[in-house]
Amino acid sequence: MRRQFLTSTTALVLLLGAGNAYAGMDEAKAFLDKEIGPLSTLSRADQEAMDEAKAFLDKEIGPLSTLSRADQEAEMQWFIDAAKPFAGMDIKVVSETIATHQYESQVLAPAFTAITGIKITHDVIQEGDVVEKIQTQMQTGQNLYDGWVNDSDLIGTHWRYQQVRNLTDWMAGEGKDVTNPNLDLKDFIGTSFTTAPDKKLYQLPDQQFANLYWFRYDWFNDEKNKADFKAKYGYDLGVPVNWSAYEDIAAFFTGREIDGKKVYGHMDYGKKDPSLGWRFTDAWLSMAGNGDKGIPNGLPVDEWGIKVDENSRPVGSCTARGGDTNGPAAVYSIQKYLDWLKAYAPAEAQGMTFSESGPVPAQGAVAQQIFWYTAFTASMVDAGAKAVLNDDGTPKWRMAPSPHGVYWKDGMKLGYQDVGSWTLMKSTPTDRAKAAWLYAQFVTSKTVDVKKSHVGLTFIRESTIHDKSFTERAPKLGGLIEFYRSPARVQWSPTGTNVPDYPKLAQLWWQAIGDASSGAKTAQEAMDSLCGEQEKVMSRIEKSGVQGDIGPKMAEEHDLAYWNADAVKKGNLAPQLKIENEKEKPITINYDELVKSWQK
Repeated sequence: MRRQFLTSTTALVLLLGAGNAYAGMDEAKAFLDKEIGPLSTLSRADQEAMDEAKAFLDKEIGPLSTLSRADQEAEMQWFIDAAKPFAGMDIKVVSETIATHQYESQVLAPAFTAITGIKITHDVIQEGDVVEKIQTQMQTGQNLYDGWVNDSDLIGTHWRYQQVRNLTDWMAGEGKDVTNPNLDLKDFIGTSFTTAPDKKLYQLPDQQFANLYWFRYDWFNDEKNKADFKAKYGYDLGVPVNWSAYEDIAAFFTGREIDGKKVYGHMDYGKKDPSLGWRFTDAWLSMAGNGDKGIPNGLPVDEWGIKVDENSRPVGSCTARGGDTNGPAAVYSIQKYLDWLKAYAPAEAQGMTFSESGPVPAQGAVAQQIFWYTAFTASMVDAGAKAVLNDDGTPKWRMAPSPHGVYWKDGMKLGYQDVGSWTLMKSTPTDRAKAAWLYAQFVTSKTVDVKKSHVGLTFIRESTIHDKSFTERAPKLGGLIEFYRSPARVQWSPTGTNVPDYPKLAQLWWQAIGDASSGAKTAQEAMDSLCGEQEKVMSRIEKSGVQGDIGPKMAEEHDLAYWNADAVKKGNLAPQLKIENEKEKPITINYDELVKSWQK
């Protein structure tokens, strides 16, 4: 009986230390069978689960965590204990195809299964398929997946249709027994994006990335380039603060020969394809100055140009109802997109999709890109991007805040941030939702988040952003860490709550703007068509009554001057009147000075 209080951990330390050799998990389990048997304060299942957890921490996490090793083990023990009622269940979850989710699917899901006994199948599919499938589950009630990582762009949809569990009530009630006491919601940087007007949290952020301005730092600091630019335009070559400066820089570099190669001043894509839709719903109009002031989204008119009343009910999209989807700022944004794509980007960009255009800047012939997703950072710093890396692995490029258009005013959002977030449908049985919720918390936990963020570079936690490992890695990430640590970060946000049905409305954008990109319609005609189609959808929702007293309630129609005067009277902006001279004075800023200003 002398071994009665000998824990499995102590026994394993003795075993693994003997002869200074690594016995391995099989040998350890054999030792427990032969030597320990029932004489332990832990059950055999608990012993094996914690052994799996420790092996995972040793192999995969190491020093890359904001928690101490003791706290990591304590968090793993909580997951082991909380998962016991669900051991043996087969749980299916889904997310879009990006590096972060591939890491979860290939590494974290098997680890969670080994530690908890809950078998996780984590499917990784295209973003459009995620939206289509969640729409199907909403419409049919069939439980296709137990947990969803879907964009927070659907927050207005989820709040109005009430088909997902609001996590505020879930964590305090039905899901309290499976909610990690160390979850620390205040540490998440994106919860304002996943909170509805009722102040309830509907989704838990899993990954975030912004679209920023990307440029060749080395070319911008080349003395001849600087001198030639100053001679031609009369101001310094630097990070453009507004679209006028971006346009000048695009013109300057396009056709210029650098290192024996013709380069371009701009990169984009224009194929009429679903991916063209999020090129614009991802806040392009707000960068131009569409909508109203407000963080994270403009109110009462958001960056889609959709206006809501004081009760958050959508009342219109066209300027005729006080919206701004076809207003001067929106049309200006589309026209600039068309002009720059034709004049300053490679000819083949016109026929490219999002995924086809993404790798082009890494090939070394593009000077800048106004609309560049930080999700590309990982691929921009790997061995395949030698053309844009120095010999020591540091980037020849940098990322910076996006320039804004002539209609933009201080206090407005300045760009888009994708926030893929865990969502639990009400149609999912409670026990399955609980098991999926455990996995959602595992992959966002403080134990694993630093390591996951190093893999995917899609930050969700304040503590991770400020971890010393990212201070050390920052010089090789081209400004990503500086941006996420800066006060500017809050001006980048996802689609807000004004959008009443994201799946139905989002699909209208690529079709309408595709007509402008192909030349079938002018920018004004395309946006007139888009706002009209959005209002048709909202009118159908209003007539159905399916969203109750928080659904659309369409406003009366008046002309642009009427609604602009009404907005000004109420202290708002949108819809703005047309500015006759849309080529404002160009402004640039030195990148290094910009970063210093953030640090101050």
